Amino acid sequence: MKEELIARVLQVLRINMSWMTWNLFLAFIPLALSVWLFRMRRGGTWLWWLGFLVFYAFLPNAPYLLTDVIHLIDDIRTIQSVWMITLVLIPVYLLVILGGFEAYVISLINWGYYLHRIGKSQWIWRVELITHFLCAVGVYWGRFLRFNSWDFITQPDAVITKGVEEILGKQPLVIIAISFVVLAGLYWIMKRVTLGLSQSDSRIGINSGSTKSNTPNI
Repeated sequence: MKEELIARVLQVLRINMSWMTWNLFLAFIPLALSVWLFRMRRGGTWLWWLGFLVFYAFLPNAPYLLTDVIHLIDDIRTIQSVWMITLVLIPVYLLVILGGFEAYVISLINWGYYLHRIGKSQWIWRVELITHFLCAVGVYWGRFLRFNSWDFITQPDAVITKGVEEILGKQPLVIIAISFVVLAGLYWIMKRVTLGLSQSDSRIGINSGSTKSNTPNI
């Protein structure tokens, strides 16, 4: 019985590993771009602006992992073992989901660092709110309309027409509004935790070096 249960858990994890790995990869693309755009380069060139557009196109992939909790519900029904669910399944999902959302948090922290560096610290909270809204729309497009980030290039007409038409309905607006509140709330918490850890241990690399002089008051 135990061997059968363990085999079932391993089968579920093996099936999930492909989409978990892929979704984490997509979530870390904007994180890598944020380091290049906001930490290593200054804006103004066409290459920087191109990277900036790609950054925002892929950024919703990071908080999108929050919606993958629906797969957890299906897996719980499949396994039906409290111990396996508690000790194996939930920790794996938490690791993946928190990893994706942390990529989102650090990406925006880097964006805020750049704004602070160019003397636009007062815009940080506005940019964060705008980004939360755009990502809430992006998450809706991805989860319900099944759009991908590269669809902005491969089928821009469908993204603009179908995407805009769909979000004007009452139900989509409610879902987007709830997603915005969840993103803003979780981001506020995780940002404080991340900045707190980075200030206590400079090896994290977010605000390493002259923390007091270079870190925006956010």
